[in-house]
Formats: sequence, structure tokens, C-alpha cells
Amino acid sequence: PLTLEEVRMLVELFYLPYHHGALAQELLEHFRWLRANSLSVGVPATAPDGCGGTRWRGRAHSFQLLCERTCRLHSRLVSTAGRALLYDLHPYLWDIRNLLLAASAFVLWLGCQSITAPILLGRDAEPWARRGGLFGELQALLPVGNSCDLFYHPPPLFPSSQLYLLRPLLPLDKVGALAWRGAALRFPGGFQAQLSHAPTLPGRLLGSFLSLSPEYTFVLEDEGGPCGYAAGALHAEGFLQQRDSSWLPAIRHKYPPDLGTGGSALGQEAVLFFHTEPLAVPQPVLRRFPSLVQLGTASRVLDVGASRSLALCLLSALRANGSRGVFCQVSDTDRQQLSFYSKLG
Repeated sequence: PLTLEEVRMLVELFYLPYHHGALAQELLEHFRWLRANSLSVGVPATAPDGCGGTRWRGRAHSFQLLCERTCRLHSRLVSTAGRALLYDLHPYLWDIRNLLLAASAFVLWLGCQSITAPILLGRDAEPWARRGGLFGELQALLPVGNSCDLFYHPPPLFPSSQLYLLRPLLPLDKVGALAWRGAALRFPGGFQAQLSHAPTLPGRLLGSFLSLSPEYTFVLEDEGGPCGYAAGALHAEGFLQQRDSSWLPAIRHKYPPDLGTGGSALGQEAVLFFHTEPLAVPQPVLRRFPSLVQLGTASRVLDVGASRSLALCLLSALRANGSRGVFCQVSDTDRQQLSFYSKLG
């Protein structure tokens, strides 16, 4: 059963509409301070005010631990609470868990940026655009707080106790793997995609982002390992020009059209993908939506809340650096991706 400490945590998260318990208040205070003082994280430790960066990282670590505790509380509630209590409380705790997954990843992302100019964190959300309580206050602190559609999704009919970790792809990831749809991409030695024999599906989808825009790549993990990704390019027009002028020619040279001959159909398709001219993005789209995004999860990720958290942290990172709109490119025959984005709203 739930411990007394876990019950106390649950009460403190949903204490009163305008009066938070100690745990919720601590979460909000940390997040507000980290957002307001994010410039100090880029200060070298040897600088006169370098202690500001050390303090920021210390509070960021405390915030991460609080978020992890709350995510574990959600998992414990699903595993141990009686059905009647679970279905009464789960929608609220599920919402908080999803928002804290995104907030935690956003803080981690702030911590690995070399900030040299003020971050454009956007205006506060209008009061009508957010709900009350802890959820609404956390929503207002994310740079995309006004995007109401991102925050309103019904909870799953069958609650899952699966624990998730959401984080940016870090330079320290010397060897990692992103797996979904039964394919894997390895990127040893930093962010460069290493495609050993034939480029896999993830190599096709993520290779250009890992090479040209690694700072906007996020990884979703569950107990089985990486199970989702979110990637973006802040300035899509320049990103697409660089992809077509330098990245694609290099990949085409490395993987000539006849490489897949005699191999599997999937391998041939993957090689030919790079030798197909990408469709141009119309200028009106680029002017109105200057940033490009791409998301995907493994088939085992049935909880749309985890996918929503992926979208929230990526869009928050782009908005924090001044983006005013995003678009994604999806083939009209790719029903899986169309369904995925539709479920996100």
C-alpha cells in the first residue's frame, strides 16, 4: 500500500485551489527561480560570479529529484490504490506527471546551453488559457503556456504505472541508441549518426537533426530503454538549405544507389531515400512557421501523455529561443505518423 509519506505528497500536490502544500510550493519556487536565473548557468566556474552557475545547477538537481518523486508517486498510485480511488485521482496526478516530465527536461536543456543573450521566454499565459491549481501555475511557467491545445488531453482509459525519463540528448552520450518501429540508430562519439551497413529508418529521419541541430533533440526512455524522440531546428530555412547543400551530398557519397542491391527491401528503400530529392517547403510556410519539428515514439508507448510531454519540452526549448511557430513534414501515405500527430492535437 501507499506509505504515509506518499499520501502526504499526494495531499500537498492538491492541497487547496489557491494554497499549495509544501511539496507543490517547493516545485514552483525552484522552477520560477531556475527560469528567472537561467543566464547564470552559462557563467564559467572561474568567473567572478561563477558561483551563480554552481547555485543554479544545485537547485536544478533539487528540482529534478522532486520531479522524479512525483513521477514515482504516479506509478505507485496506479500500482497500489483501490480502483475507486485511482479513477478519482488519476486524471489529476497524470496531468501533473506529464507537465513535470516536460518541465524537468526543459530545465535540463537550459543547463546544457551556452547562453550569451537573454532568453525570450514569451509572455505569460492569459488567465483564461490555463486551469487553476498547481497544473495551471506550472503551465504558465513553460514558454508555450498559451498553447491551450497542448495541455488538454483526456487521460488513458487504462492507467499505466510505467515510469518515463525525458531528457535532452547530451554531448556526454558517447554511445546511445534510439529505437522505434523495430529499427535502431547509434551515434557514438557525440551526435554524428553512425550508419554501419545500410541507413536505418531512424537514420533517415534523425540523421540531419543529429548533425545540424543536435541542441534541439530530446530522448524519451522507459524501463526498456529509449522509446521516443523529439527533434527540431530553430531556423528551418537555414537548416533545410544546409541539409540539401552539404549533409545530403555527403550521405549520398557514403551510400551510393547500388549499395542496397541484393540486400533486404528495407535496406534498399533506406538507401534510395537519400537519393530522392526532398520536397521544397513553400516560403509562406517558412515565414509564418520558422521552426521545423519531428517527433516519434515506439509502438509500446501507449500513453499519449508521454508523447505530449515530448512535444511540450521541444516546443518550450524552441519558444525560449524566440521561435514564433513550428511545422512538421509528414508523407500523406504515412498513416502511423499522421495518427501520432493527430493524437497530439
